[in-house]
Amino acid sequence: MVNNLNIEVSPVSRVEGHGDLVINIKDKKIEELIFRIPESPRFFEAMLVGRKYDEPSHITSRICGICSVAHTCASIKATERALDIKPTDQTINLRKLIYHHENVQSNVLHVYFLAAPDFFGAGSVIPLVETHPEVVNIALRTKKMANDMVRIIGGRAVHPIRTVIGGFTKLPTEEEMIIMRNMLEASYPDLEKSLEVLKTLNIPDFERETEYISISDPDEYALYDGNIKSSDGWEIDDQNYLDNIKEKVVEYSTAKHCWAKRDSYMVGALARFNNNYERLTDNAKKYAADLGLKAPCYNPFMNNIAQFVEIVHSVDDSIRLIDKIIKEGLDDDKAMVDIKPGPGRGVGVVEAPRGLLIHDYTYNSQGKVEKVNLIIPTNMNYANIENDMNALVPTIIDKSEDEIRLTCEMLIRAYDPCISCSTHFLNVKLVNK
Repeated sequence: MVNNLNIEVSPVSRVEGHGDLVINIKDKKIEELIFRIPESPRFFEAMLVGRKYDEPSHITSRICGICSVAHTCASIKATERALDIKPTDQTINLRKLIYHHENVQSNVLHVYFLAAPDFFGAGSVIPLVETHPEVVNIALRTKKMANDMVRIIGGRAVHPIRTVIGGFTKLPTEEEMIIMRNMLEASYPDLEKSLEVLKTLNIPDFERETEYISISDPDEYALYDGNIKSSDGWEIDDQNYLDNIKEKVVEYSTAKHCWAKRDSYMVGALARFNNNYERLTDNAKKYAADLGLKAPCYNPFMNNIAQFVEIVHSVDDSIRLIDKIIKEGLDDDKAMVDIKPGPGRGVGVVEAPRGLLIHDYTYNSQGKVEKVNLIIPTNMNYANIENDMNALVPTIIDKSEDEIRLTCEMLIRAYDPCISCSTHFLNVKLVNK
């Protein structure tokens, strides 16, 4: 039991920078709790100004090595909307297929490699090689499967080169489609074994009702396309995101905070699950039920479970998409559509693994970028992480220092704010005042 506490994590390394977690408690009351981002901005928005219409998707994919497909697709969608380009159904289906497996790539990496060690009492995934080898092997096999899927469709496993404005520079062959289908079918035994392992996890019992925002489509579990939907009951066209989603600068952070109808909201797998549960495959719903995940769920720690349920859904839906594509036949004449550069503004909204991702481009008459706005899911979650922490800490204040530290770390990791940053989140200094 502690009355006075100072927790500092400085710095927390991230793909897009560094962050510090600061919690100061005096007489069991929170005096300060912030998630501070001191890293210099990366200026991707400025980099795009003056670029030709066919360049932004390749540049913005470098914002994140884990979410490169998401940035590529959001960028492509924004440009296509601005230039009034309508890709073929074949292109959309292939984009949705590659999109599923970036989501699998990222969710596997987080659930198995980054979150799982917390529940097994390990400091990293390395000790699990000895204590839980089956878990590690399942993770490696599933990750490889997802990497191969992205590579076959996009040309390489990271930063795809075949996904471009208007379509694909090269289509997968029917033989490759069948290979991918076989890989997916072969993954089910590992998913079943994972289910049994995840059932044993002791997930913290904490709830805080908040606003959950994601894209949503009446016909499918939306990852690639849809309106922007809130659990608070509003839904808007993605082109009108500025009507409800706001950004602000906070004095202790170079990363902006976001809000909509409340002072914060959550994006990511749990938000998607809460808003789109009915469109999950029946198999994914069964896995969710077996793991005690029900919509709506207000426990942010269950974001880890929602990520796993999405892996199951993506495997199921990918098989459906492959069957559909093979039945309709791959047609090189439908691989690309004509492009006419010109003036216009377009917004591309997708679900990155960590949540809602927005690209907003304005082009001039030469088809060059004049203005850009990018809103990244990690930024959308910062304020909600702080609000969750403010609600969580008083409920665990009577625990030991180690338990408080670990639970706070686990909460932040549950949001999966960045894959690479999470692997460096363990350098914690805990000092009594």
